[in-house]
Parts: sequence; C-alpha cells; structure tokens
Amino acid sequence: MAIGAVSLAVAKACAMLLNKPLYLNIALLKHNQEQPMLFMPLLMVSLISCGKSSSGKLNLMKEVICIPHPELTTKQGVEMLMEIQKHINKIIEMPSPPKAETKKGHDGSKRGQQQITGKMSHLGCLTINCDTIEQPLLLIQEICANLGLELGTNLHLAINCAGHELMDYSKGKYEVIMGTYKNAAEMVDLYVDLINKYPSIIALIDPFRKEDSEQWDSIYHALGSRCYIIAGTASKSISKLLEQGNISIPKSNGLIIKHTNQTTMSDLVEITNLIDSKKHITVFGSTEGESSDDSLVDLAVGLGVRFIKLGGLSRGERVTKYNRLLTIEEELVQNGTLDTSSSSCDARIGGQEQETMTLVKV
Repeated sequence: MAIGAVSLAVAKACAMLLNKPLYLNIALLKHNQEQPMLFMPLLMVSLISCGKSSSGKLNLMKEVICIPHPELTTKQGVEMLMEIQKHINKIIEMPSPPKAETKKGHDGSKRGQQQITGKMSHLGCLTINCDTIEQPLLLIQEICANLGLELGTNLHLAINCAGHELMDYSKGKYEVIMGTYKNAAEMVDLYVDLINKYPSIIALIDPFRKEDSEQWDSIYHALGSRCYIIAGTASKSISKLLEQGNISIPKSNGLIIKHTNQTTMSDLVEITNLIDSKKHITVFGSTEGESSDDSLVDLAVGLGVRFIKLGGLSRGERVTKYNRLLTIEEELVQNGTLDTSSSSCDARIGGQEQETMTLVKV
C-alpha cells in the first residue's frame, strides 16, 4: 500500500540530487532523458457543487467546472476564475429582497423555490442548493455576462455528473432531481438536450456508472465529437488498465488518472503513454482526503497531461497546488522551455496581461 509514496519519494530524491525540479525529472523519465519542451495543462476548476450532498433538489451536478480558454496563461485563467468565484460568493451571501405578498405565497415565489444558499465543500467550492438543471448554469452565465465574459468563447464548462452517486438501486434508475428518476436510456436523451441547450459545456465526467456500458457507447456516438466524455470513477484502476492494455471500456475519449498509494511513477508514465497512443485526453486529478503536498502538480506538468483537475480555489490544500502551478509557469517562461503551441484548442474548445497575484488561503 506504500509503493506509491515510496516511488514518489525516490523521484523527489533523484530530482534533488540532480538539482532539477520534480516536473523536469518526471518529463525526462517520460521522454527517455531527452530534454523536452513542456506545456501547462489546462485548468479544470470547480466553481459550484449541486450534487446529492447539497440541500437543493438537484442531484445531477456534483461539480460545475470552468475551463479558461487555452490561449490564456495559467495566471490569467486563475485570476479570471477568482473574479467569477467572488461574484458567486456575493450572490450567495446577498439576502433576497422582500417581495410583495401574492396568491402564490407570502414571498411571491413558485412552490418549492428557495433562495440560493451555499457552504464551502471539501471540493474547495461552494455547495449550493438548486432545484433545476438550468439554475447553476444560468447563475454562471449571468455572472460571466456581468463581467464581460462569454461562455463558449472566454471559458467553457465541464460537468462532473458522478453517475454512480445518482443511482437508486431499489428502482434501477438515476435520481437526477429529487423525486425525478430516469433510466439509462433516458439519461442519454437528457445529456444530448443539455449539450444542445448549453454548447459551452465541452466535457461530461462520469455521466453513467461503469456498469451501463451500452449507454456509454450511445452517448459517445451522440456527443463524442462535440463534448469530451470522460471516465473518472467509472474507469478501472491504473494497474488493471496497464495489465489489459485497453482503455476503451467504458467508451470514452478521456480518462482521469490519480497518483494513489498503489501507483508508481513508472505506472503514470506508462498509462499516459497508453492514453496518448489511443488519441484520448488525460486529466490529472487530485485524490480524496488529500494533503497540502503539491507534488501532483509537478507530476501533471512532467507527464504532459491535457487537463489538471484540482477542485475549487478555496481551502489551503488546494490553494497550495494552484500556487505551485503558477510558480512552474513562471519558471518555464523564464527558462524559455514553455511550449505554448501545445495548448492550442481543438474543435471542442472555441486577455489582457494582468498583474501577478498570489492565492491566499480561504
């Protein structure tokens, strides 16, 4: 169970002895000791959570994630998303104005409608109560409009659906909204309608539990050219993926990988090479119950992954990692080893220079 920690410790010790940063040591390992040009992974930043842990009726969106445009630097992307986060916090904290009494109710609201409230989650973002699928998306859309930003241009969205958490096994259906159940086939239609209505969503993470392989196939064929279908929890462990050499079950065009206690540095190099060879994208994610160790950021940069998913911009253990990401970008720019061409956008992903900032613990 300690092999992952031992392997990381060896990699860190090697980097120290060679007087090189950890990310460069990992990159040399991946590229057979040839000095590579490095690029920054694109940010996947969790802004709000409306999953089963929230007090609202909506269960579907465990994380609503923002992805800054690839042409922005990491620093510019973080600053933009911090500004959006500030406005979300203001809206959540702002008391609702008094409303005249109507026949519908003393507050004039629709039945079952409640003021949006929120609390900080372990994901580093606000958990808010929403009753409909559209509500969190419209919230972010409105904030972006107020800031002069356009969804689908300046930034895009990803949804962590956490399909395995939605399943009501007594009914054999997904509980998308409290009291609203859909079978696997109906969920495909729901996701297609969602992407049609909100084309700025360019990634769906775990839209189904891993057992619904037929629906993974269906959604991949329906949306795979317009939206990344990413397997996280639904994917097999790295050791099993390497053993079988097959990453196409469930059907997806991207995988979330994590450094766990069972995963060596060589495993990470091998799995990213395998994913790259299949023309899939790699998302490097953080683990549950993580510490303030920022090594995973070095691993993501050294392995050359497409995206990095660290959670929200709050909580010390996550802020530390974002600060490390900014530091690495500065080092690569100063050393002239930052490859900006590698972050060019593809068909799914459609600034002014700002002052340097340091994130602070919230």
